[in-house]
Amino acid sequence: MATALARLMSLPTVTLVSQASPVEELKRLSEAVGVTNGPRIFIKRDDLLSFGCGGNKVRKMQAVAAEAQASGADTLITCGGVQSNHARVTAAAGAVLGMRVVLVVNGQKQALPTGNARLDALLGADVRHVASRDDRDPTMKAVADELRAAGRTPFIVPLGASTATGALGFARGVSEIAGVVKPTVIIHSTSSGGTQAGLIAGCALVGVRARVIGISADDSSASLTRTVGTLLNEMAAKLGAKRETIAAEGSVEVDDSQVGGGYGVPTAASTEALELLARREGILLDPVYTAKAMAGLIARLRSGAFAPADTILFWHTGGQPGYFA
Repeated sequence: MATALARLMSLPTVTLVSQASPVEELKRLSEAVGVTNGPRIFIKRDDLLSFGCGGNKVRKMQAVAAEAQASGADTLITCGGVQSNHARVTAAAGAVLGMRVVLVVNGQKQALPTGNARLDALLGADVRHVASRDDRDPTMKAVADELRAAGRTPFIVPLGASTATGALGFARGVSEIAGVVKPTVIIHSTSSGGTQAGLIAGCALVGVRARVIGISADDSSASLTRTVGTLLNEMAAKLGAKRETIAAEGSVEVDDSQVGGGYGVPTAASTEALELLARREGILLDPVYTAKAMAGLIARLRSGAFAPADTILFWHTGGQPGYFA
């Protein structure tokens, strides 16, 4: 365990943020959902990370960009939806590191870009639009070939930077809550799996004894459970550790009850959650990921799923530019 933790904390990274994101208590939210003698609820504000409009992708990119630099790359290629938070953070990282960035995004090209798409342009990324999700990977490979033919050295960053390296980059962030709050449950939005795998491994290695519950924004519980499990296996291999060192049996919990109409489609519950946080705590969620995750937390609070002695930590993964899309 100690060796694996040491390897995690010595993982090569670039510094995009130098300060921990704050942890705050959500007292008025508890009142709003009728929890008077229930668990205490805290929020980890990764939306306030001081780089590229923040969010969970910053933690992953610090490790993935270091991996790209070590390979000798001068160009980052990645993909996502037209309002991808990951694409925005990749564009910002390229700007800081002096690397060209090519973004392959699915979705209608906007005549006047909004939200993350507007930020991608501001940050100087080369944005290539494709028709569907299925077109993204082959287009990234074609772009890489194009760049190599032009004498450049590209590095492809998979969707969401949800690789073993990216997930380990996120796992390092769990050390920030040690000595600040002792959660028994951590709830967050899960989609490409890297954040959830990072939280599970980080908790195990840092010694935070908490259930990690991912609220899916799009995929089924079964699909995401497999994705997170695969990432955990790859992370353990990179650390030279056994799988059980970073993830106990049964530690991957995915709740897909808030998916609704699918990716980017709000539900009545997610809209309520977004409004409650804004009007009771002055905190902005995003409509794609964190609003659905908060809806999942609120549903569990109202159903009495937690014990009064529990301490809940909601890990805010950012994404607010999407609200302005």
